[in-house]
Amino acid sequence: MTPADVAEGVLAGRRRAIGRAISMAESLGPDGREVMRLLHPRAGTAMRVGITGSPGAGKSTLSAALVRHLRARGLTVAIVSVDPTSPFTQGAVLGDRIRLVDHFLDDGVFIRSMASRGHLGGLAEATGDAVTILDAAGFDVVIVETVGAGQNEVEVQALTETVMLVLMPGSGDAIQAIKAGVMEIPDVVVINKSDRPGADILAGEVESALTLVPTDGWLPPVVLTQALDGTGVAEAWEAVERHRADLVASGRAEERARDGMRRNLRSLALERLARDLAARADDEALDGLVDRVIAREIDPATAIDSILGPVSTGED
Repeated sequence: MTPADVAEGVLAGRRRAIGRAISMAESLGPDGREVMRLLHPRAGTAMRVGITGSPGAGKSTLSAALVRHLRARGLTVAIVSVDPTSPFTQGAVLGDRIRLVDHFLDDGVFIRSMASRGHLGGLAEATGDAVTILDAAGFDVVIVETVGAGQNEVEVQALTETVMLVLMPGSGDAIQAIKAGVMEIPDVVVINKSDRPGADILAGEVESALTLVPTDGWLPPVVLTQALDGTGVAEAWEAVERHRADLVASGRAEERARDGMRRNLRSLALERLARDLAARADDEALDGLVDRVIAREIDPATAIDSILGPVSTGED
């Protein structure tokens, strides 16, 4: 299929074309870039929600519960789940085959797992393209679930309108989140597994911590859920909707979109530079530089200059 055929299929909502488009985007080749060029103008209507938090907090279970809630309301949902990369296959360690199994036969749900491939920030490089593809395909809600990388997960803010931070009692998540600056990320905080001892205490700690974080007028609500049986899930989604309404009413929606796109473009540029550097600094060339540095013939900075060129200081 040509990129034009794939893009046409995506706009028609054909699942095979959607999957093919995401695969093209992941390959980072010219076909993927052409597909994105064709689809980008047709995106921008989906509600984009990020779900982040430490491993084991129940992000996937919460995602599944949200899907059930949204489908009951007649909304179509797509999930992009970024998983850790296998060191052996370079694929996703946890794939969509073992999560959200109740929704695979639902035509109103599309689930895609992506390997992070070592990418910092909790997201794979092609995640933004996948979100755009699913947006253009006409899904009402696109959920981005991150890999759970702790303080590096700020990138999810660049791709979504509302970020849900999932914490659980008894894990020390609140203290770690405060130390890592993660409290600056969420628009909604979810205390999942709220049937465990200490849930109310954790909620109080988080509420206190949030008062210390600079805000733009929105104080993230703290919602207790038990995603396995659906307790609190409707309230969590209501909080997401309130945040979206607040963005629009306050006029901050456009500002947030511009800031997110600015950060996303910067991230994409750095990724492309990294790939270019890797291509130029092949093992043979790098080994030659290593030998020269170890032999004290050149210093490390000079070795880097030979790869990248001398750094301009801005002085005449």
